[in-house]
Amino acid sequence: MQAKFIIESRKHATALIFGASLLAAAIIFLSCGGSPNPVANSSMGTVSVSISDPPSCSGSSGPFAHVFITVRSVQAHIDPGATDSSSGWQELAPQLASAPMQIDLFSQEDTNCVLAELGSAQLPAGSYQQIRLLLVSNSPAAGAAVPKPNACAGNGFNCVQLNDGTIHELLLSSQDSTGLKIPPGQIVGGPLQVMPGQSVDLNVDFNACASIIDQGNGQFRLKPTLTAGQISANNSGISGQIVDSSSGKPINGPVIVAIERLDNTGTTDRIMMEATPDANGNFRFCPLPTGTFDIVAVALGPNNLPYNATAVLNVPNGTSLGLISLVAETGATGPALLQGFVTATAGTAPSTTPATVDVSFTAFQSVTISGGTARQLSIPLQTTQATATAPSQPSTSPLSVDAATSCPMGAPAHSNCAKYTLVVPGSNPSVGVFSSSGFKFAAPAAGDVLFTVDAQTAKPMSGGTAICSPSERMTSKDVNAQPLKVTAGATTSVAELDFSGCS
Repeated sequence: MQAKFIIESRKHATALIFGASLLAAAIIFLSCGGSPNPVANSSMGTVSVSISDPPSCSGSSGPFAHVFITVRSVQAHIDPGATDSSSGWQELAPQLASAPMQIDLFSQEDTNCVLAELGSAQLPAGSYQQIRLLLVSNSPAAGAAVPKPNACAGNGFNCVQLNDGTIHELLLSSQDSTGLKIPPGQIVGGPLQVMPGQSVDLNVDFNACASIIDQGNGQFRLKPTLTAGQISANNSGISGQIVDSSSGKPINGPVIVAIERLDNTGTTDRIMMEATPDANGNFRFCPLPTGTFDIVAVALGPNNLPYNATAVLNVPNGTSLGLISLVAETGATGPALLQGFVTATAGTAPSTTPATVDVSFTAFQSVTISGGTARQLSIPLQTTQATATAPSQPSTSPLSVDAATSCPMGAPAHSNCAKYTLVVPGSNPSVGVFSSSGFKFAAPAAGDVLFTVDAQTAKPMSGGTAICSPSERMTSKDVNAQPLKVTAGATTSVAELDFSGCS
């Protein structure tokens, strides 16, 4: 699930506001003994902040019924190199300081795609390179502002409620003091440009489903996964309806729809947001940055009957796709499972010590589109449903590598290890390319069903700071050094992913 913040800068409407900005510029001029900065002081805009989110790991698609976070501040900075303690962070929602807002990221959005309005403020014109969101501490100082009532019921002020009704504190690292950060490289389309006399909207995606680590001991920890992008308030997003190709009706089982965008390689899709359709199969991603996106859907029917992953590429913002028909995999008894080990050491061989890291996984499938162009699609990770003979099997991403008890034979000496499982389709994707005249889905490519597994590491309790050297590894091989081929209903063992320099 991704939480999105819509930040709008509007032209000041009264002479009083204009006069106030001139007065501020004059004060800076006199105190500094020089000319005022025309970008920072010649114009002020109105900033409105809201939050929204399409959940994808609740109910039958995951263990969570609710995820609560309590927001006390939203800030922006012009300097791409600004640190946690740098001056110049601009407050976008000052109302939260005295009245922090507790938000259920799994509650229903309204028709404007928002869960709650967070507040508004005046923002100097400029090019904003960083955004951060600060949360209320789970153990705030005496007298600190806290939400009332508190949905976490004594389990801090940020928590998860599981489907069994139990509530667990969501452990924070520094999110209460240094914030959840959106660095320059994670702002789609470049910095937020606030120009004098113009309006601008910013969308911040908080992928909560990819940001919660189950520690396995009844504790849950926040490892934030966020991106941002400047959006147009006039574009209504991308919508559609997922149905079974045979019956034409909504699929009776968990369905996940992802919206993806090419990364800086120009050939690899990365998931921006994920959602589960409603009971009628309808989904909608909004608001979105200006541009084109790829939509990828996966599903499991009754008894975990898998469907082909189905993608529509190059979809413009503001598009209603209509019906998207998913085809059940012929003869399949269940999805495919990718299983493997990831290891981490602090140094490099032969002198090493174990390292504790957080790891997030992506499963890629390659498709070929018009003109022979290859593209790597991120395939949404699934969770099988419990049956009379087998328990539910979730995809274990993200996970914590923090012990040596599960190291396989041949793992690097002095390493911590963890085993992961990714639930994926056992077939090649069906792909259509959007055009103004319509689009058709090509049948899945014949032949072997091949995957690439991508693993990215982060320093625990750091707010998502990359760790290890390098911090990302990929493999397209199995444990026998053969192409990573899967079969529906079977488990494929992935080549080990070893990280070093994790300090």
